[in-house]
Amino acid sequence: MNTATHFSETIMAPSTDSNVKGETSRVSYKKDINTKTDRVLQNKKHANDIFDVTEYLQSEKDKEVIFATNACSKIFCQLIYRGDLYVGDLPEEEDLMNGDRSAEEKYGIFMRHRYNSSVGLLLENIGHNAFQVKETSLCALMKFVAAEGKHPLQNLDLSEHYNFPRELLRTLVEHLLSEKEDMSLLISRFQEFLEMDDVRYYVMSSVRDNIYRVMGRNKKAVIPVYQNNVFALLSTINVPSSEASKMKNFLVKQEYKLEEWKVAKLKEHKRAFEQMWLVFLKFKLPSNMYKKILVILHESIMPQMSDPTLLIDFLSAAYDIGGAISLLSLNGLFILIHKHNLDYPDFYKKLYSLLDPSIFHVKYRARFFHLVNIFLSSTHLPAYLVAAFVKRFARLSLTAPPTSLLILLPFICNLIRRHPSCRVLIHRPSTAEEPCDDPYVMEEEDPAQSHALESSLWEIKTLQKHYHPDVAKAAMKINEPLAEQEDDISELLELSTFELMERELKAERKTIPLEFDAATELLKSSREVLGVHFSLE
Repeated sequence: MNTATHFSETIMAPSTDSNVKGETSRVSYKKDINTKTDRVLQNKKHANDIFDVTEYLQSEKDKEVIFATNACSKIFCQLIYRGDLYVGDLPEEEDLMNGDRSAEEKYGIFMRHRYNSSVGLLLENIGHNAFQVKETSLCALMKFVAAEGKHPLQNLDLSEHYNFPRELLRTLVEHLLSEKEDMSLLISRFQEFLEMDDVRYYVMSSVRDNIYRVMGRNKKAVIPVYQNNVFALLSTINVPSSEASKMKNFLVKQEYKLEEWKVAKLKEHKRAFEQMWLVFLKFKLPSNMYKKILVILHESIMPQMSDPTLLIDFLSAAYDIGGAISLLSLNGLFILIHKHNLDYPDFYKKLYSLLDPSIFHVKYRARFFHLVNIFLSSTHLPAYLVAAFVKRFARLSLTAPPTSLLILLPFICNLIRRHPSCRVLIHRPSTAEEPCDDPYVMEEEDPAQSHALESSLWEIKTLQKHYHPDVAKAAMKINEPLAEQEDDISELLELSTFELMERELKAERKTIPLEFDAATELLKSSREVLGVHFSLE
């Protein structure tokens, strides 16, 4: 009993040499930390030396913090594996001297408190100025996750046969998703841990809960730094594509029936992935974030979701923003409409409203025309709708640059080929003789009310006088019966002004016979007036 009392007093008493900056200032910090680490691990009498090691975690020198972090990782991982830390609901440290606990139990409680305080300091260092300190702290915390998974510090519920330190991982994710600091570089370092199936699953659950809490607390206002960190983490998470790639890569190996563990089921991973993204996309985002998400949506997000049609609200909201964001949302809507039987009645009306002069100058012009070509490829579209698109494009062509006209003119011809009922726009009688009083209403947002079928393609006739010969030649095609074979516009989508000039300069020119003598020298032609009356001497 006396030994136990003496032992408990030893571990609770403050260390006499714990002042790192005092006596140890004359000793190398590496030697000091190594010595204290060995003493703590070799003999429980030196438990107080852990104070000196953890004190270095708050040092102003990065090298000392990094070295101390690795030492803490070594100490506590060994203590966890040896079973020296207290397991269960941790009593208050102030109650340690009371009661009839054994010396072993008191030691376990004491070191468990030191472990908790070290975890707290390492979490603080996730926000350190030096990246190396952040990285070392992250790796140490993930070692603790692995150690706690193998040797839980909490008693398992009888109904829960599987152990994983969810709370520690949740707190780590919370610090990675900072509201004040860009953590994208550290998150990219964290990506290697997301290759493990159990870590990925619990990270997805933690991110979902974190978004709810943070965005709810901020009354759904935009938080650019936080949302950029969330996007950086979400975009690194990839769920296996098929059941063939079975869930076997676990940080914490489970001894109970693995096939019954929801973390080992692909369906559960897809559900967690879906819920995580839907919660993130539910709140208002910074405008530049919409572009980042829409670019990866069809390849990286939709295929990994259980029900991609749940993205309709996000895509509709993105479509309503306008500009390049609306153009990019087309791809997601197309996949939902054609692959998942989504009913979206206002789709063509919204697509029609996007057609304005800016489409010829946006960065995503090629993708836009490619998608519009796909959307208008169905032969079951009503004639009034196709006629409205043809007239809108024709009217826009009057102010379009040559590079865009070389896309527009074949595109208009292709639409008329697909929908013969629109040929009336070319062959409307008496339009050549009568003054141009076009019934088409350009300002009308509803294609059904635009009166396009009552109009004609006088704009294309006008372009036959265009200054650029290639444009004039393309516009001439409507003077002849259109062939059944559609024009391939894929090669024209990326055409630039520079390429157009290069093509003109490299084109072969035919020699044309003219009635004059080519001058070989200045003022030397005998048939020229200047050559008769003047000479150079």
